[in-house]
Amino acid sequence: MSSNITFGTFFSTLDFPPQDLISLLQFFFSMLIMTGFILGNFANGFIALVNCIDWIKKHKMSCADRILTALAVSRIGLLWIIVLNWYATMFNLPFYSSEVRTTVIIAWIINHHFCLWLATSLSILYFLKIANFSCLLFLHLKWRAERVVTMILWGNLFILVCHLTVASIDEKMQMNDYEGNATWKTNLRDIVRLSNMTVLTLANFIPLTMSLTAFLLLIFSLWKHLKNMQLSGKGTQDPSTEVHIRAMQTVISFFLLFVIYFLAQTIPIWRPKTLQNNSFLTLCEVLGIMHPSTHSLILIWGNKKLRQAFLSFLWQLRCWLKEKE
Repeated sequence: MSSNITFGTFFSTLDFPPQDLISLLQFFFSMLIMTGFILGNFANGFIALVNCIDWIKKHKMSCADRILTALAVSRIGLLWIIVLNWYATMFNLPFYSSEVRTTVIIAWIINHHFCLWLATSLSILYFLKIANFSCLLFLHLKWRAERVVTMILWGNLFILVCHLTVASIDEKMQMNDYEGNATWKTNLRDIVRLSNMTVLTLANFIPLTMSLTAFLLLIFSLWKHLKNMQLSGKGTQDPSTEVHIRAMQTVISFFLLFVIYFLAQTIPIWRPKTLQNNSFLTLCEVLGIMHPSTHSLILIWGNKKLRQAFLSFLWQLRCWLKEKE
């Protein structure tokens, strides 16, 4: 999602065939956006609420729960920003000036970065806590898992500052009409825009690569564990195997959704001119919007504490509905 090319032109730059198909596609995509918005706010709000209540009761919160809570809050912010931009662009609201749009873009960049890097940090934390290797480097990282996650998040702040700087310059150059040679101004704007697109792509690609590495190493760790269990004659059904599998389910769900999200962001940025008006690009945007809500639902089901709290909530809701009847 580029601050100039994709985010600000969510629906407004796409040309569809016949008018009836335009209305049908807009209605379908609008329903998907609102569905993702409602589910995402519920799922992420539920995660944050359960973890905060647990923190109040126990007066402590694990590193994984802290990451989950921060991830849920950042995703709620991201969903509201996306829907605000979509609604304002769709209906051409008068308050959505260039200055307001720039503020929304900056807020989107901040929430977007934290969503990706917090989820990536969670995947790496699961890998370090659960995987089992005899390598000294891995053991060193495993003993300092929380410190590793902290360093990763500090690295995200550096990339975030770089992206905000380039995006702000890009927005100012698009808003202001600088005096001087027209060719020089065009070349400078193209360079700044290219830099913005490159930084955004790298900001997505780096956590994607880290998540892929954690996933592959987790698979290798599980394979080694199963092989050792078979050689020792203990079978394959043990608590360590179950923990490996649950962690893999969480990591692979994030990785697969992240791949879809990455493609949904990257294809519109680097699309050739021949795909300028392809309605497939709108579908890419919708898939990108569904990512922060779908993954949060998977996190609820994959976390024992959150799953039990969710099932308890459903049971209480069912009892309340029966009483109303």
